[in-house]
Amino acid sequence: MRDLGAGFGHLLKGQRWVAQHGRSYGFGLLPGLITLVLYAAALVALALWGEDLVAWATPFADGWPSPWLGLFRGLLTAVLFALGLLLAVLTFTAVTLLIGQPFYEDLSERVDRDVSPDGTAPRSGLPLWRELWVSGRDSLRIVLRAAVWGVLLFACGFIPVVGQTVVPVIGFFVTGFFLTEELTAVALQRRGVELRDRLALLRSRKTLVWGFGTPLGLAFLVPFVAVFLMPGAVAGATLLARELLGEDGAGDTADEPEGEDAKP
Repeated sequence: MRDLGAGFGHLLKGQRWVAQHGRSYGFGLLPGLITLVLYAAALVALALWGEDLVAWATPFADGWPSPWLGLFRGLLTAVLFALGLLLAVLTFTAVTLLIGQPFYEDLSERVDRDVSPDGTAPRSGLPLWRELWVSGRDSLRIVLRAAVWGVLLFACGFIPVVGQTVVPVIGFFVTGFFLTEELTAVALQRRGVELRDRLALLRSRKTLVWGFGTPLGLAFLVPFVAVFLMPGAVAGATLLARELLGEDGAGDTADEPEGEDAKP
């Protein structure tokens, strides 16, 4: 229980940090806004043409009598849109982090310098193209893992009682875990921690990870909230990564904003 509270505390501290550093917050909003526009366009297209796609994919049902044809394809259309929405929630962070790699790298480094006893931040030493490649590769692996979990949980949702009670709760914790992995990757990749080691590190403190990621995943379900919480989530995930690695100053943030980055 203590780790749950500590994880949530890092989330709040990250939001406080960006509130004190207005310039970092402003730049951190841009990738989320771009991703939101792209995802909104994709979901609108799915809503408009999803029924046509289902009809194209199920020619064997063309001769079915009414109302079975309409019910069958209507159900498949609803399932298709629900899967699209679930994947959008699960992959929003990964895509936003990939688009905003330079922005979030800079933000995470600022947090590290701010809370580090010696005022320094780890650097990967890799060129930008290499960092983008590593980030994109690892994000794809995480998205595939999350998609497998999403399909399994969606299928389990049809189990009477359990599917309407237990499965949604498990889904929120799974989403929280993968969200935390994606967000802490910004700080951990700079420290040279590979994906397999990152996953092992997160699994060793599951309650800490859930305390951070699960409430964030719930908040991300509210339209537009993800965009505004993303910069603070990256800042909080940097603090979380420091705690996972046992680095000094992981739980403290500066009470006063830096002069050149202070909120006007």
